[in-house]
Amino acid sequence: MQDEKHLAALRTYWKRHQAFPAMAKLCEVVGLSSTSSVFALVGRLVDAGYLDRVEGRIAPTKRFFARPVVNTVRAGLPQPASQDSVDLITIDDYLIDDPNRSVLCRVRGDSMKDVGLLDGDLVVVERNSPTKPGDIVVAIVDEEFTVKTLRLDAQNRYYLEPANPAFADIHPTGSLEIFGVVVGSFRRFRH
Repeated sequence: MQDEKHLAALRTYWKRHQAFPAMAKLCEVVGLSSTSSVFALVGRLVDAGYLDRVEGRIAPTKRFFARPVVNTVRAGLPQPASQDSVDLITIDDYLIDDPNRSVLCRVRGDSMKDVGLLDGDLVVVERNSPTKPGDIVVAIVDEEFTVKTLRLDAQNRYYLEPANPAFADIHPTGSLEIFGVVVGSFRRFRH
């Protein structure tokens, strides 16, 4: 579909500039020769839900940032290839329940490697969320940040457990504050 090519050009431009140019410049961006062609394209992309008109300008919608979920892929034995798009989803749709309470934290170190949190990963942390023993949390223990699993000992005292046997449990000597609950993570493999 020709509009997908134009949509890809708009996404690339947005990634670089975080804004769209004026209509005359959009001709160059999407490779069309006339502003009337650009107006028609914008109309189709508005109708399809990728763009919105706001105060005489165009703006991306949530769908503009969505990516197709293309089937499933086995981590074991290969399966027959299929490129059937099942759904469109944004990273926020998948990992963020409440954007007003969600923050990202970068993991440093390898004390949580056995639960799949590796050095350099970004964790999605939901602040002011109810916690329970067994939750992976970002905590402030004795005035220092860490990411660990929240545990409760036999005396009903909370402590933090790493997910790497090379590290010891952390029993607070002073304060333990839960900054937020880790609800997900992601990493980039190629730069």
